[in-house]
Amino acid sequence: MTTSLTNETLSSLGLRSTQDTQATNKGTNSLSSDDFMELLLAEIQHQDPLEPMDNSEFVAQLASISQVTSSQELQKSFDDLSATLVSNQALQAAGMVGRDVLAPTGLGVLEQGGSVRGTVELPQASSEVAVKIYDGSGQMVRRLPLGGQAAGEVRYQWDGLRDDGTYAPPGTYLISAEAAFGGTNQAIEANVVNRVNGVTLGSGGALLLDLAGVGPLDFNQVKQIL
Repeated sequence: MTTSLTNETLSSLGLRSTQDTQATNKGTNSLSSDDFMELLLAEIQHQDPLEPMDNSEFVAQLASISQVTSSQELQKSFDDLSATLVSNQALQAAGMVGRDVLAPTGLGVLEQGGSVRGTVELPQASSEVAVKIYDGSGQMVRRLPLGGQAAGEVRYQWDGLRDDGTYAPPGTYLISAEAAFGGTNQAIEANVVNRVNGVTLGSGGALLLDLAGVGPLDFNQVKQIL
């Protein structure tokens, strides 16, 4: 049988009713294993001696306690595992400082006497692929024709020369790409190689890479570590 516990009975045992608990602790919607055990003991102590609790019901309630405990332990294990994974990922990312990564930033840093390189990814073969370089004012300084290309990854490299043959000053440049599909030009995403200056841990454990001349980038966006 199931013994009904009144608010008075619960109060005499130092316990609170469900209504009282919800009123004073709105953020809590579950009971711990200790709460279950207290309630079970209260039921046993106040059961009708002429109609004691059925053995099967007693076993069922013990099983409920065991299930709650197992769930709590499992949740703790998941939390510990998550913390370990974030820690390991942070250590791996920290080792990337000073290295280059390939990512769809669309921004390239030209250093004195250096170059900007990256890739474009074609979903299908194209009769003409080109990469365009723009300065900070939005002026196109160079168009790199890559010709016809098969589907897949296509590499490019800008040596810093403008279309007029003069060298562009060091700085950050916008990189875009386009490809001809069926006679129509379409914009496609440009991946650029950038240097990692630092690593930070964002909200929710997200790892952010600080890229030189670009700024923060979600670690999950990195396509290749060079």
